Amino acid sequence: MGGGAARLFLVVVALFWLMPTVGLLLSSLRSPSDISGSGWWTVFTAPAQLTVENYSAILRDGTITGSLLSTVMITVPATLLVVVVGSLAGYAFAWMEFPGRDWWFLAVVGLLVVPVQVALVPVSRLFGEIGVFETTLGVVLFHTAFGLPFAIFLLRNFFAEIPRELLEAARLDGAGEIRLFARVVLPLGGPAIASLGIFQFLWVWNDMLVALIFADSDAPPITVALQQQVRQFGNNIDVLAPGAFVSMAVPLAVFFAFQRQFVSGVMAGAVK
Repeated sequence: MGGGAARLFLVVVALFWLMPTVGLLLSSLRSPSDISGSGWWTVFTAPAQLTVENYSAILRDGTITGSLLSTVMITVPATLLVVVVGSLAGYAFAWMEFPGRDWWFLAVVGLLVVPVQVALVPVSRLFGEIGVFETTLGVVLFHTAFGLPFAIFLLRNFFAEIPRELLEAARLDGAGEIRLFARVVLPLGGPAIASLGIFQFLWVWNDMLVALIFADSDAPPITVALQQQVRQFGNNIDVLAPGAFVSMAVPLAVFFAFQRQFVSGVMAGAVK
């Protein structure tokens, strides 16, 4: 009886949690006149309201499609750079000896507490001097720089839990550091790396503050493009709802595609 009540409670909580997403989806499938005339819940009594015309319209809108492409061009490199550099640095901090290793790692941990807002003005000036302000490269560099401290911290702690005997056996077989990293450490650290990649991808994809300041105003990412739609047209829900849902569908697809690796990484970190 207690288990059934708990499951019922969890179902109710899940329904309330999903309600805004369901409302957004149903609003994106209604015409502007229906949206202005009634609430999204009326589709349950009048399903004839549903139409895909809003999605057809935004897919024909060069601003929205261009912004999606810009978002991909920012998110994919920023995620790959953080994963690759973070993995290499995490391995170095965990298993390689070099002068000041512990102090350097403490400096990396200290960077975790630096808020993004503190760096906006000085980095803007720096990017302006080197010519990458309002460019895709500038946004990628900013996200990579602020994603690396967490990546190094996470992966270093995960890699440090690998049994030393396993690495020593690989070295006795003649494996160098690069081969050891590629053949032993990366396969064992796959769940943690996948979790890091998902976190970084979601953060960069959904970011608006950094993109609003550093991105090219002629080719903004999707978050900035939707914000500009609000500024230009007011509450243009027939454009904003399908655009927001398309923007949300991509990270959801990425999460569900790597859900197993994400859960494995989280559980492995919890056990260790």
